[in-house]
Amino acid sequence: MTDPIEDSFQSGEFAQLVYDFAPIGLVVTENRVIRDCNPSFARMFGYPRAELKNQLFAILYPSEAEFANIRNRGVKDLRETNTYWDERVMRRKDSSLFWCRVRGHSFTREEPLVRAVWSFADLSSTRPYQPLTRREREVFSLMAEGKTSKEIALLLGMSYRTVEVHRSRLLKKFNATNTAGLFQSLGSIRGAHVVEQG
Repeated sequence: MTDPIEDSFQSGEFAQLVYDFAPIGLVVTENRVIRDCNPSFARMFGYPRAELKNQLFAILYPSEAEFANIRNRGVKDLRETNTYWDERVMRRKDSSLFWCRVRGHSFTREEPLVRAVWSFADLSSTRPYQPLTRREREVFSLMAEGKTSKEIALLLGMSYRTVEVHRSRLLKKFNATNTAGLFQSLGSIRGAHVVEQG
C-alpha cells in the first residue's frame, strides 16, 4: 500500500493532497448543487462526504427562504472580478447554526452560479452564533455594510420605521447602546462582506 503524502512529494503532484488535507472546506458546485467537497467541508457541516454529493446547497442554509435570498448576492462581483467573499450563518447536519467565511470563484463568469468553486472557513471559535430572526439578520447584515435605515428600508421593501424597530430590538437583545456596541456583541463583525441571509 502506498502513502499518498509520500507519493505526492515524490512526484511533485500536490493537487489531490491539497484538496484532501486543506484546513478549510472546499466545494465544487454546479447550479448550486454540490458536485464534490473535500473532507474538511464535510466535517465542518457534520455530514459524510458521500451524503453531500449531488445535494442542493439549500440543505446547508438555516432556511429555504435564506437560501433563496442569497442567490443573487455576489453575482455582480463574480461577473466583474470573478471573486466574491462574505461571512454568513450556515446550518450543520445536527441543525446547529454557525458563522463561516465564504469565498468563491466562478468557472462560468457570465452566469457565475452555473459552475464555481467555494471555500468555507468555520468562524465558530471567534464568532459564536447568536439567535436572530431572518429579518434581524437581514437588517444587521445591511447595517454592517454601512447602509442607513432608509437605504435598508428600500433594499428590503419595508418602511423606515420597521427597520428602526428591528434595529432597536437588536440593540436591546444584545444590551448595546449603539451600532458599534452591537457589532462587538456579535463577535466583532466588521466590513462590507457580512451576509446573514443564508
